[in-house]
Order: sequence, then C-alpha cells, then structure tokens
Amino acid sequence: MNMVRQTDWPTGLNLHNELRRVVDRMFEGGRFDQDTSDDSSIVTSQWTPRVDVLEEPERFVLLADLPGMEPADIEVSMDDGILTIKGERKSENAARTNRFSRIERSYGVFHRRFALPGSADAQGISAQGRNGVLEVSIPKRPETTPRRIQVNHLGSRVLEDQASKQ
Repeated sequence: MNMVRQTDWPTGLNLHNELRRVVDRMFEGGRFDQDTSDDSSIVTSQWTPRVDVLEEPERFVLLADLPGMEPADIEVSMDDGILTIKGERKSENAARTNRFSRIERSYGVFHRRFALPGSADAQGISAQGRNGVLEVSIPKRPETTPRRIQVNHLGSRVLEDQASKQ
C-alpha cells in the first residue's frame, strides 16, 4: 500500500501558484494610469474565486467559479472601463464551526476587478449563472475598418476648362 503524507507546507508548485495569485491581485484592474481609491479587492476579499477570461471573435467571456452561490448574491457592475464582480458566499455550517477539525472551503466576501479593452461594448454586457459558474459576456464593438476612396482621373478636357477660366 502506498501512503502519502499530507502536509500544510506548500510544495514548489503550490508556492508558485500562490505567488502568481498574489501578483495578480496586486495588478488586478490592470490600469496604472487610473487614479482609483477602490482597493477593496486586496483589503476586504476573504476569498478569491477562480476566473477564466476568454476572447472570442465577437465577444469576451469571463467564467467565474462561484459554487454554492445564488445569482441574487452576486453583483456585476461596469464603471469607467472596469468590470467588477463581487458578492458573499455564506457558510451553511456557521453554527457548527467549533466542531470542525479542518476547514478548507472558502467563505465570505469577494471582490474581483477586470480592466476591459477599448473594443468592449459596455452597454451590451450580460451575466448568467448556472451550475456554480457565472458567465459574463461582453460583446465587442463592431470594428471600424478604413474605407478606401478611389481617386478618379481627371480628363484633359477638364484641365483645359480650368486653365481657360484663369
């Protein structure tokens, strides 16, 4: 029989992942040129849900793991190019906390912020929750492609008429 001892000390991979999360949280929001006093993602978040960000041809998609949360307990907002997802996951076992020998699941307030690119259409953002996953869909604005203007050749007669008027 193969026995593996479980330890609370981080292994190299776990330490790397934890360091990456810390750095991600420091730069969350992504815009250094913006004066923002809202640093609640660092100060008040008791847990950080995992979020995948996906770019498709017509939209951006954020998929946030929020198991055990009702859509009514999640707030999604958009302000000045920053998409904010926040809420609170409450413990079902708050009264029994003293009886646990180990608590690994996270509860409490969370607050995530994402800087959206200029191509995002803030007016068309939608969000829906299903099976513990919040999907936020951010459509892209239609691209304004440059239009080529054809330059027509002026006939010699037009040039002669202009010369005779002078």
